[in-house]
Amino acid sequence: MAKQRQGLLDTSVLIDIERIEPDELPDEMAIAAISLAELAAGPHATSDPRERARRQERLQRVEATFSPLPFDADAARAYGQIYALVASTGRKARGRRAADLMIAATAVAAGVPLFTCNAADFAGLGDLVQVVAVRSH
Repeated sequence: MAKQRQGLLDTSVLIDIERIEPDELPDEMAIAAISLAELAAGPHATSDPRERARRQERLQRVEATFSPLPFDADAARAYGQIYALVASTGRKARGRRAADLMIAATAVAAGVPLFTCNAADFAGLGDLVQVVAVRSH
């Protein structure tokens, strides 16, 4: 498959980006504001001081590198479509999954593929968004 020119990086990619080969990523990378929110919560979700520091450093690096795409009205409409599609397959579309689906909706609104280390989290969305699986090494 030819390398993608543009793409939205899922939070899983941001977490493992040092272990992903650059040729697996798009030339022009974007992130969703939802991913930034997940990363901002990360340092508060652990009691281990070393892990907290590591997560804080990752957040600062991502903030310095990317201007996140907002979850705007177009993304909200795309989320409704994604929610309906996921629910129609009998899969859960709420709870923990909501953030993943909002990130996918941001990709739909931006008209770009979604790059993720967790492609199974986005199964069944192929008609709405191109999901590109990447591997961390």
